[in-house]
Amino acid sequence: MKKLTLLISALMATMFGHADEGMWTLYNLPEAVYDKMVEEGFDKSYNSLYHDKSAIKNAVVNFSGFCSGVVVSPNGLVFTNHHCGFEAIRKHSTVENDYMRNGFYAKTYEEELPNEGMFVSFMKDQTDVTARLQRLGLDSKSDVLQAALIDSLQQVMTDSVRRIDSTLHVEINAFYEGNSYYATTYQEFRDLRLVFTIPKSMGKFGGETDNWMWPRQTCDFAVFRIYANPKTNGPAEYSKDNVPYRPEHWAKVSMDGYEEGDFAMTMGYPGSTNRYLSSFGIKEMRDAQNAPLAQVRGVKQEVMVKHMRADNGVRIKYDSKYAQSSNYWKNALGMNKCIDSIGIITQKQEYEQRLRQWQEETGFLKGQLDFDKLQSFYEKRADYVKALTYWSETFRRTNELTSRAMRVNTGMEALGDKNKPKKMYHLFADNSEEWDAALDKEVLAVLLKNYREHVSPAYLPAFYKTIDKKFGGNYTKYVDYLYAKSLLMKPGAKLYFNTSKYKKDPGVLFGQQVMDVYYTLKESMGGIADSIALQEKHLCAAKLRMEEDMPHYSDANFTMRLSYGQIGGFDLGGKPSGYYTGAESIVEKMNRGDKQVDYQVEPIMKELLSAKDFGRYTDSTTGKMQLCFLTNNDITGGNSGSPIFNGNGDLIGLAFDGNWDSLSSDINFDARLARCIGVDIRFMLFMMDKWGKADRLIKELGIED
Repeated sequence: MKKLTLLISALMATMFGHADEGMWTLYNLPEAVYDKMVEEGFDKSYNSLYHDKSAIKNAVVNFSGFCSGVVVSPNGLVFTNHHCGFEAIRKHSTVENDYMRNGFYAKTYEEELPNEGMFVSFMKDQTDVTARLQRLGLDSKSDVLQAALIDSLQQVMTDSVRRIDSTLHVEINAFYEGNSYYATTYQEFRDLRLVFTIPKSMGKFGGETDNWMWPRQTCDFAVFRIYANPKTNGPAEYSKDNVPYRPEHWAKVSMDGYEEGDFAMTMGYPGSTNRYLSSFGIKEMRDAQNAPLAQVRGVKQEVMVKHMRADNGVRIKYDSKYAQSSNYWKNALGMNKCIDSIGIITQKQEYEQRLRQWQEETGFLKGQLDFDKLQSFYEKRADYVKALTYWSETFRRTNELTSRAMRVNTGMEALGDKNKPKKMYHLFADNSEEWDAALDKEVLAVLLKNYREHVSPAYLPAFYKTIDKKFGGNYTKYVDYLYAKSLLMKPGAKLYFNTSKYKKDPGVLFGQQVMDVYYTLKESMGGIADSIALQEKHLCAAKLRMEEDMPHYSDANFTMRLSYGQIGGFDLGGKPSGYYTGAESIVEKMNRGDKQVDYQVEPIMKELLSAKDFGRYTDSTTGKMQLCFLTNNDITGGNSGSPIFNGNGDLIGLAFDGNWDSLSSDINFDARLARCIGVDIRFMLFMMDKWGKADRLIKELGIED
């Protein structure tokens, strides 16, 4: 046991050497973590984080299921990132009223714009239900029956809380690779309105050139407002009679700034991390997921950007789609580069060898955790996963025809008289404002060719024979044929699916054959995924047991988490990165706008940011108007829009990105290099004030002259 004691001591030293790592759940935050926060500058009580009525977490929201946000006023204003509101802004934009390009400010409540399908959720409570599920027999059930049991308990708990408050619901999520389960109670507001957005030139300044890079000058924010039932101040579906929500707690905006080394804390909804993942899983991620994803998206985006630059109407339709695609394209490239340059797989292998030795000494999970089996399972499914990634990136949500073709072949709801099956039909609403035929067709033709070049012939849909025989291998002609002949693409056409015409429809057949390949791949993998999941669960359990004297956080799963650290830079190729950017740095980039499209802005922006005096927005320490800043907070996708608080719990900015060296953080957090990039609250307010003339919002935020 002497070896084990030395190992634990080494691990503890590593933990405190990386004290700022961690995405911590709040209701059970370890006292050791809170003590470390206090040591580093947090000046509030333990209960101020979660337990008090005015707890900081009460101002933080899940923003529409894919981002984070923060309530900042007594009338329900919400700050989030511009890229989180990107699709809402795009949907409201037209060529005549291009809010993407020109920005938007609602000068009155009546002018604030509703957004169908968007929402914010407040986390009200969280509790561990692992023991309850185990008493109900969770561990003895198959994966399918486990899911059914969890859904059943979730419904029981939702029914229970709704007897107290009908606006609440409960969600149960797996933590620690399925070794624990927490139930979270939420209150969801579905009337969310756009209040303010700056032009895309500033909200996305730097574009793909600067994405995941430092230094940054992007003013990545947008402002929404929560609306509520006028009688109850509670959630309500959209109605013109709804009124601004009056929260019990909101975040106070700080104009005091920050210095290097100051405490910084984020709260938000990180989407997904895999830090407990085995070395075998990381290898699969690198080779079978990230590499093909980046390859296919690179091909698709080249076509998209060509059409978007040629036509403003097309640009408006595809701005959001392109941004989403390119973000994860660059993420995949960066993550793979980090995996190799840092040697993450080798590090994991060395750790697993120590873990295997500890298991042999203690007998923990003997006969259950088997490293050799885990490796074998991953090797068996490697080719299938790679092919499935190519399939997904080629056919899923890439163009309108494929989306429709797959929907009619995967249980799309039928219309018509259910008592007359021969009269049942499919019908697609006219969504022509959402896509462009020329772009769509070229993307599909290019992706069909690319797919064939990268996957085994065994995974080619049957229509490739048609392309060869009927169209001489010409993908463009085949795609033109699909769009011209398929009822899927005829506006208002009813597809009576019990007819021979439907069964012979080229678009319907295309979708059927696409799905045939998907089912083949899934069947080939059989139960391998379940076997891998069980071994990964055991691996996590062994790690937690071996290091039971240390606090541990679970992988991210889009539940609220706290991360803390300090303001500070990193080593940027042998020189200090600096911890903030100033107005002069964005002007320097704007001056290169004629050569770099991502740095082009409206003349007024350059004029505003070239000011000699920024007044109350000037930092008292540096004498500059600071734009963006760095912390070593631990974040990932989903944290976009997360508030960054100082040691007093006041708002100093919003997290919006990470640096290039943070791209491997989903699997391995490197405190030396990984940084969170935030937009300074004073930069946001400056743009609201000087560009937007949003006096009523500045006043609502309590900003004094």
